[in-house]
Amino acid sequence: MSSTDARTDAAAPRPRPRHVPRPAGVPLHPAPQRPEGDPVVGCGVYVEGHRVPDVGPADALRVARERGGFVWLGLYEPSEAEFESIAQEYGLHPLAVEDAVYAHQRPKLDRYDDALFVVLKTASYVEHEELTSTSEVVDTGEVMIFLGEHYVITVRHGQHGGLAELRHRLEEQPDLLCHGPSAVLYAVADLVVDHYVEVAADVEEDVDELEASVFSPQRTDDIPRLYQLKRELMQLRRAVTPLDVPLHALAERQVQVVPEEMRSYFRDVQDHTIRVRDQIASLDELLSSILQASLARTSLSDNEDMRKISAWAGIIAVPTAIAGIYGMNFEYMPELKWHLGYPLVLLLMAAACGALWRAFKRSGWL
Repeated sequence: MSSTDARTDAAAPRPRPRHVPRPAGVPLHPAPQRPEGDPVVGCGVYVEGHRVPDVGPADALRVARERGGFVWLGLYEPSEAEFESIAQEYGLHPLAVEDAVYAHQRPKLDRYDDALFVVLKTASYVEHEELTSTSEVVDTGEVMIFLGEHYVITVRHGQHGGLAELRHRLEEQPDLLCHGPSAVLYAVADLVVDHYVEVAADVEEDVDELEASVFSPQRTDDIPRLYQLKRELMQLRRAVTPLDVPLHALAERQVQVVPEEMRSYFRDVQDHTIRVRDQIASLDELLSSILQASLARTSLSDNEDMRKISAWAGIIAVPTAIAGIYGMNFEYMPELKWHLGYPLVLLLMAAACGALWRAFKRSGWL
């Protein structure tokens, strides 16, 4: 992602990712793998922007402190027991550790003495051949980030949002990594927001398909699908909207572990978050308008059906009334003995029904 290049101007334009269709059933980000019983999926020590080779998790923090660098430790869905030794070694706050283990948190930024704890919600688009009333469209996960003077620990939950590729790209940009752990925090936040952009673009395609279906000449029942897409869009909205607060704090306030020169980077991420938030709000409003249009069209179709039924009922009432009169079996009724009475009555029925049909047709009821 080109946005992780070192920049001095936060307002400089950068290319946004384009949506490339993927085969159905293929996730946006493959499920991460980890050794059995070991939550550590990545570990590296960085000094002056360069990775120190051959340093394992056991010695990483010691080497980072001795050489004035930092360690980036990546964890995937650790249990409480698995995280206990790491929390003690790095001096992590118990409340933050509890949040990182059990997840299901809103995006937030917490300060614990000289350390930060940041929660980011990840999102991915679930491919589907056709949107139905039960389709899963947006899948969310979480990335928790512990940030200290000599460490950054990322804890991931969910089947997407892998950071291995991001780590490789950052290692090719020592001028950014030399800013310390906050550079990793920026890169992760930027990656998460870029995924929001991709998901919003994919959801917009579903909205366009529903809009075309609602206003197509064919009669379709799109209301269940509209409700389902609104529910899925709400998940994305819950991930994006609260993120503006922690990003604003990182961009505008003095934070001990975030250097002054990194604020412009976080300001850039905040700007793109606001754009995605506005796009999601626009999609939600558009879905509400499409839903109202679909309800109105359904109501109009029901009214047309009722008019047609009423018209045909009025036409059928004429022969029914005449037949009912002559079916009363009275002995003295006019034209009972007349040879032309039967065809004359049939002709009268046909003429009356034809006149009513023409009248209803001209009025648009048929």
